[in-house]
Amino acid sequence: MTNRNQNDFQFLAENSADIISRFGLDRRLYYVSPSSLHILGWTPEEMIAMAPLALIFPEDIPVVVAAIERNLAPGITAMPVAARMRRKDGTLVWMEFTARVVRDPITGEPIETVTSARDISERKLLEEKLSALALTDGLTGIANRRAFDEALEREWKRTLREGSQMSLLLLDIDRFKQFNDQYGHQVGDDCLRTVASLIVGVVRSTDIVARYGGEEIAIILPAPDRSGAMEIAEKVRAAVESLQITHEGNPEGGNLVTVSIGIATALARQGGTIRMPESLLLAADNALYKAKHEGRNRVATALLLVPTDI
Repeated sequence: MTNRNQNDFQFLAENSADIISRFGLDRRLYYVSPSSLHILGWTPEEMIAMAPLALIFPEDIPVVVAAIERNLAPGITAMPVAARMRRKDGTLVWMEFTARVVRDPITGEPIETVTSARDISERKLLEEKLSALALTDGLTGIANRRAFDEALEREWKRTLREGSQMSLLLLDIDRFKQFNDQYGHQVGDDCLRTVASLIVGVVRSTDIVARYGGEEIAIILPAPDRSGAMEIAEKVRAAVESLQITHEGNPEGGNLVTVSIGIATALARQGGTIRMPESLLLAADNALYKAKHEGRNRVATALLLVPTDI
């Protein structure tokens, strides 16, 4: 840089709300703007004395290194990259880095990199909240249909890949239309929320509980065999019955709110022919219909053999 350019850079950097840094090809910092103290709690001198990337959260280092190497390639337009940095008080802050490689005007070889880093923690928090809302059912607070579809696809692929097993439970509140007609939709919504919350408390932390549609709730059980799925389903059925919520339109359930549950268990085995997760859904739905047809307030099962993922 010429003296004038150097003075201009110094003025802009020292009056910027972002952290402006300069580092060499060895990735060591040799200039950090004063805003580092406000954002990270570290003085520029402290940061310059540190090893390269010392403040980057370990899980994010590969992303940052890849961005540095990509930016050094000729003809590449730098793209912002986000990573977490460690503040002096030990907390983490999300930062977005925008880099510009300074090259030798004659040879075109890189000389140094100038980066601008800004705190995007509030933006990240908002993104996380919006993402959670997009996957949460507004009435019950459990996962919604979109989250269910994503989880079912993920667990199905894992089952095929590992040659293991998974189960899907479809649960329906018995004669829920009559419940709504007799007690009103507000009470019906309260009942559905209560049942959903109860199920979350009964199943394992690794299980996925989602509102499948209307009064139907789906439960994805990674790994358990048929008997294990049956045990969990029976616990759920008994727990709902023990709520003792009056439902005079459900004589089969002793005039209480009860549920019917259909279980489908997929076993990854050589020679299996069921290849799509929709088959698991159909089997669980058929098992649910069977449970209702046989008198409600009960559990029915189905079994599928799926091919191992070779």
